[in-house]
Amino acid sequence: MAEWSGLHSSTSRHTMDKSITLPPDEIFRNLENAKRFAIDIGGSLTKLAYYSTVQHKVAKVRSFDHATKVIIDELYEISVQEEVTARLHFIKFENAYIETCLDFVRDHLVNTDTKVIKATGGGAHKFKELIERKLGLRVDKEDEMTCLIKGCNFVLRNIPHEAFVYAKHADSEFRFQTTQPDIFPYLLVNIGSGVSIVKVESEDKFERIGGSSIGGGTFWGLGALLTKTKRFDELLQLASKGQHTSVDMLVKDIYGGSYGSLGLTGDLIASSFGKSATADKGFPKEDMAKSLLHMISNDIGQLACLYAKLHNLSRVYFGGFFIRGHPVTMHTITYSINFFTKGEVQALFLRHEGYLGAIGAFLKGAEEDNPNQYSWGENYAGSSGLMSVSPDMNPMQRARSGTFDMLEMDRLERKLVNLPLLQDASSYIPDTVDLAEDALAREYWLYCFEEALDGVVKRALASQPDMPEAAERAEKFRQKYRHKLQTLRHQPFAYGSLTVRSLLDTREHCLNEFNFPDPYSKIKQRENDMALKYYQKVVKSLEELSWEERQFALIRGVLAGNVFDWGAKAVSDVLESEPEFGFEQAKRKLEERPWLVDSYDQWFERLKGPPHKCALFFVDNSGLDIILGVMPFVRELLSRGTEVVLASNSAPALNDVTNGELQILTESIAAMDPVIQAGLREDRLTLVQSGSSSPCLDLSRLDKVLAMVVRERKTDLVIIEGMGRAIHTNYYAMLSCESLKMAVIKNSWLADRLGGKLFSVVFKYEVPARPSLLTLFT
Repeated sequence: MAEWSGLHSSTSRHTMDKSITLPPDEIFRNLENAKRFAIDIGGSLTKLAYYSTVQHKVAKVRSFDHATKVIIDELYEISVQEEVTARLHFIKFENAYIETCLDFVRDHLVNTDTKVIKATGGGAHKFKELIERKLGLRVDKEDEMTCLIKGCNFVLRNIPHEAFVYAKHADSEFRFQTTQPDIFPYLLVNIGSGVSIVKVESEDKFERIGGSSIGGGTFWGLGALLTKTKRFDELLQLASKGQHTSVDMLVKDIYGGSYGSLGLTGDLIASSFGKSATADKGFPKEDMAKSLLHMISNDIGQLACLYAKLHNLSRVYFGGFFIRGHPVTMHTITYSINFFTKGEVQALFLRHEGYLGAIGAFLKGAEEDNPNQYSWGENYAGSSGLMSVSPDMNPMQRARSGTFDMLEMDRLERKLVNLPLLQDASSYIPDTVDLAEDALAREYWLYCFEEALDGVVKRALASQPDMPEAAERAEKFRQKYRHKLQTLRHQPFAYGSLTVRSLLDTREHCLNEFNFPDPYSKIKQRENDMALKYYQKVVKSLEELSWEERQFALIRGVLAGNVFDWGAKAVSDVLESEPEFGFEQAKRKLEERPWLVDSYDQWFERLKGPPHKCALFFVDNSGLDIILGVMPFVRELLSRGTEVVLASNSAPALNDVTNGELQILTESIAAMDPVIQAGLREDRLTLVQSGSSSPCLDLSRLDKVLAMVVRERKTDLVIIEGMGRAIHTNYYAMLSCESLKMAVIKNSWLADRLGGKLFSVVFKYEVPARPSLLTLFT
């Protein structure tokens, strides 16, 4: 750490104490496994990118071979294994620290085969000799615009809620856009010293269609002449405090009010700096800076609108040094775009705009590995949030935030795509409530997750009783996740739209970061073993019912099974205090009909009709849920002649059943149930990974194999089960086929908000509207 303190050699002692908030090994992580580097050096910021392999623990399950073992009560064994995955690291820091940062990277590289570092940005030539000397790598310079476009395409494809609209005076300043199934074409307006306007048509096809010499450099240069302020950030700070109306000539200054026949309001700028020509007085620096900012932004905004209209483009992204997450610049650009297009085009900004060049340079150096053949996901545990260290208007806030900013992305094992049955993938929003816009809900859920933290730590420790260092790792998990929650309390927009799903995913990322891959593995194993013993009894009791009685009993069974959710505190308290709590007790907990949301009568009428061709069932919890609730329902569908695809998590989350566990459970059930056995043998019952490792469900990021199976089987019924999958997410999802959304509300606050009570039932049967004749023939 002594060497690291040299980072501050060019700064004052006051800045030195506050500027670094993380030790270097938490910033430049996994350097010992770094494989490939890229660097993007701008006028003031350096962005370093590298690829590493990460070793982490994963929980695996395997059936016991009872023929060769002594009698064992358990169905399967659990093992924790080491697995190697790929991770991309992007670190942003000020150029003042580049020498010491490069020294640290060099000193911690071990046996890297990398001989070349890809470089881009205006500073790549200036620092070429320094980089080669410090890292011992040959610098290979890449075209800046090519890198920028490659990086932009990459984040738009792989990071949900990457793009946002900035609305300064709204309750939520940041309004994030959903990931589009097709990101092309779009317009990228890159505002550096000048302005480049680029039309992007595909992964490798783009064209600079225009630009302007009036850009960020103009604002900086004229601003320095007018205010004698030499620093860009200080100039923006002045602009944020200024009143442009004392300098600019407005429409009302000329006409005494609005110019109605031309549709010009009185407050509209008629002439930038127009009042300064006739004024005998000087103007405050703040007012001149504000007037200049409006002049530059309006010019860029009008230019962007004209090119968007000329090329018939509705998606316009803004980036570059001029933007860099500054609220004042985003606001002025947004205002300009809204004015010139009358609201038809939105100005879009990017959460990770500062990394685009570095990402693109990295991709140029990794083309032989073809990173685009994989899907990638943002690792919330290792990434800074939006605005955490951007050049904010408040210098003190910036000092507290730190000098370094990080983005980490993990390579996912499978390619993720949209569910083909989404009615309109471009308008699909998985989450039911955006907590960034709902202050009451945000406060409750942040409190709820913080209150649950001790229980999660306890569960994580209990899952690894034989590992003495587990307590230390659990405490680090606690600190990191609590810090994330505190960040989100003050900056709800830090990782895009704040939702229950993102809070759960962040917790899972933090657990994995400290090698707790499946804290509920033992609980799931115990509950699966217990539930299997009752399976035949449950099936027998169902078969004794009349057809009509059985249909209702099956639905009630799925709902009762869904009560067993360790992610809900109201349930986990019961399960821990009453170990004997079982399936029949859960049925008695359920709300009596009519349910809070009740489409059962419509579903029952549908059952009297022809069977569905194929049902896709997104399952939820292990134990009684999947074995005593879902499987009897699946059995009934198979008996009706309906094929069934069971989609379960690819990796653990809470007590959700994983695909590996479901394979073993289904084989065991098939051994005692000829209907399930025949379904497997005749390929009418298929088990598929969802591609998810979350208690919630994003239908725009599913395993490509699952999407293929859905198409091939001509799926005409989708069943989504559970509070996370059917209420927190997908409650409003519109599908092109029939759907069932079933859940028991196990959170009293949520139940109260929905107008129900604890253990209220949501049973939502939906049939897509038939297309009109007009739609059919257009």
